[in-house]
Amino acid sequence: MTIKQLLSLARRLSKPSSSFNISRSSSSAASRLAAAATSDSAEISPPPPTAMIYDRLSLSVKSKLQKLENPDPRFLKYGSPHPAVVSHTHMLSSPETKITTLPNGLRVATESTLSSRTATVGVWIDAGSRFETEETNGTAHFLEHMIFKGTERRSARDLEEEIENMGGHLNAYTSREQTTYYAKVMDKDVFKALDILADILQNSKFEEHRIRRERDVILREMEEVEGQTEEVIFDHLHSTAFQYTPLGRTILGPADNVKTITKGHLLNYIQTHYTAPRMVIAASGAVKHEEIVEQVEKLFTKLSSDPATASQLVVKEPATFTGSEVGLS
Repeated sequence: MTIKQLLSLARRLSKPSSSFNISRSSSSAASRLAAAATSDSAEISPPPPTAMIYDRLSLSVKSKLQKLENPDPRFLKYGSPHPAVVSHTHMLSSPETKITTLPNGLRVATESTLSSRTATVGVWIDAGSRFETEETNGTAHFLEHMIFKGTERRSARDLEEEIENMGGHLNAYTSREQTTYYAKVMDKDVFKALDILADILQNSKFEEHRIRRERDVILREMEEVEGQTEEVIFDHLHSTAFQYTPLGRTILGPADNVKTITKGHLLNYIQTHYTAPRMVIAASGAVKHEEIVEQVEKLFTKLSSDPATASQLVVKEPATFTGSEVGLS
């Protein structure tokens, strides 16, 4: 082997040793850097928290519970089981009810909601079928039908068209102790509705041909009612509970009475029972109490001011509760 080859071999054998030393020195340097980095991070990290997260939550809950146990004194009257203020009616949004009694005994009651665009006005009369006799039973309901059949100022058609043109609704109902006539209209038509109600209650004509026509309408209505289970049950319930007394009679009356009711019966019922002290003019919605009172004073001028009340009339013919049982087959 030549000298050149021997030198080349010696150089190759010496390289691993050098590489090993470099790796070793590199590894030592990396270790020193890692140690330094670890040391630095340890120096800048925050200290461990004094309380765990659930401890902080617990403290927060306890704080809120303490506030509930010791509430703000301003709210004690609403939150206490024994509030200082017993009535909270003033907090409700319902409007105040204003009532005025006129010299003739007619009462006016209103509840104003001026933000509304509609209103309901009506006449509630303390008179119904219980104030009839055995012979006139059915008159109150018959009268309710005839009220809408024309007055001295308005024909039945005029009345219908006037209500339709206002986009309003005019209706009535009769019960054993009350009769009601009411209208639902826009705010601008409240005075017109009052005028119509005053007209039909004070100036109805009760023409004979219309009475005959309405008699047939009521007889057909009676047939329809007899097919309504609820109506039949309540009629039998009243007749059983208040046997042979005014409250035991039906509202529509027997068919024989309906066939014989005349204009005289209707006028007599109005004169006796449609009196100012037994009436309430009620209005709610887009109305002002003072304006309604003013209009009522102008319009309802023909009502009888007979001071006899419904209670006084009931004393003359009381409705006695029998509490018996009647079997139907």
